Amino acid sequence: MSGDGAPAIQVDGRGLTVEIVASRWHTDVMDGLVDGAVRAAQAAGARHRVTRVAGAFELTVVAEHLARRGADAVVALGVVVQGETPHFEYVCESVTMGLTEVARTHGVPVGFGVLTVDDVQQALDRAGLEGSKEDKGAEAVEAALDTALTLRALT
Repeated sequence: MSGDGAPAIQVDGRGLTVEIVASRWHTDVMDGLVDGAVRAAQAAGARHRVTRVAGAFELTVVAEHLARRGADAVVALGVVVQGETPHFEYVCESVTMGLTEVARTHGVPVGFGVLTVDDVQQALDRAGLEGSKEDKGAEAVEAALDTALTLRALT
């Protein structure tokens, strides 16, 4: 399981704003990821807003907009399931590179909560639902807020 060895991150996010951008594809998985992200933002004391977009490919342009508007952190949540065509690779690479570029261009942490999986069960196992092994929505928020605090400390 990919979560083996993950650090326990507890963040005091009071005074920070995290923008959560989430795909609408795979509703059950996405609802779990969004719920986990919101719980983590609330637990950290950070202000948060959830914006939904059509699919994973659309995450980048909205993340860019929110980073430009002054968010302390942006979290992108989505699910891309391997299919029979190269579409999976194109979408995964585009989203990964696009979100990386948003973070680097704007100096805003972007939490990567985009699940790239072989099948829906793998996504469910990571969605933070009852019975899931991991909560990637919460982990993405915690990592983004932790990085935002690190950047603040460095300036």
